[in-house]
Amino acid sequence: MSNNAAYGIRAAFPGNRPRRMRRDAFSRRLMQEHHFTVDMLIQPYFIVEGQNQRQAVPSMPGVDRLSIDHLLESAATVHALGVPAIVLFPVTEDTAKTDDCRGAWDPEGLAQRAIRALKAQIPELGVITDVALDPYSPHGHDGLMNESGYIMNDETVDALVRQALSHADAGADVVAPSDMMDGRIGAIREALEAGEHRHTRILSYAAKYASSFYGPFRDAVGAAAALGKSSKSSYQLDPCNSNEAMHEIAADLQEGADMIMVKPGLPYLDIVRRAVDTFAVPTYAYHVSGEYAMLKAAAAQGWIDEKAIVLETMMAFRRAGCDAVLTYCAEDVATWLKSA
Repeated sequence: MSNNAAYGIRAAFPGNRPRRMRRDAFSRRLMQEHHFTVDMLIQPYFIVEGQNQRQAVPSMPGVDRLSIDHLLESAATVHALGVPAIVLFPVTEDTAKTDDCRGAWDPEGLAQRAIRALKAQIPELGVITDVALDPYSPHGHDGLMNESGYIMNDETVDALVRQALSHADAGADVVAPSDMMDGRIGAIREALEAGEHRHTRILSYAAKYASSFYGPFRDAVGAAAALGKSSKSSYQLDPCNSNEAMHEIAADLQEGADMIMVKPGLPYLDIVRRAVDTFAVPTYAYHVSGEYAMLKAAAAQGWIDEKAIVLETMMAFRRAGCDAVLTYCAEDVATWLKSA
């Protein structure tokens, strides 16, 4: 009789020992289900007028507002790291903001000049532009406002079409309406086709929620003071709703969107998963300013390992089904992946 039998211990352990595959790095690698690569990164930039301008955003450590000359330098760096695309967010002087937001489609506007400069210097880098009126409005909302304070839908769509066309004319590869107005994707798609921009892609912020995670972004673009305590709940999605997001995504795809964005990111991974399972189209998430700022604040206090947490966060997006992530950490992530 074996010693095991004498002590009443089972002679053989069940054949299923999952820890066997987790014992060594090589076997963990062999069974890894998801991979996050530099191809899945989109780097956002805040841009300002002038030359040699680099303005720190206090609520977003490590993020600066850049003039076009510095934008070109930074974009060249991320392009060399393999990041496939960037997105531009212009910061407009208060004196240039008007009720009709006409600066949004000025062919000599900041966004339009930045697009042309980028495509001239780094033509292979994908340039995505934000299509929304909040940088150009005195009230900080994403559309045109009537006398009662309501954001008008159809009038805003007309303005967004003009803005998107001006970006396409300047050479943007992708226009990204982030306003959540009804019908804007169809109107923009029709105008792009008629304007000989049939190859310009549309990334629709199809599921953009009225979230509290956007605060540092509004500081960065100078909209926080104008917006004040005003709410965007009349056009952005209610954080309580999931089915509503599916209806919005379906409508935007039917109208001609090529890609969809879920915003914010981590708190809405359930929406990402539903969208991927339901529509099976290129699906992105925006790792927004509030999410970024919290990680940076915790890292600055020494409470977390920033690199480990950020890479784990990117994997969470990938595991949920994201094809790409718009994140202020993109350059850091690309650097870490390259050195891995």
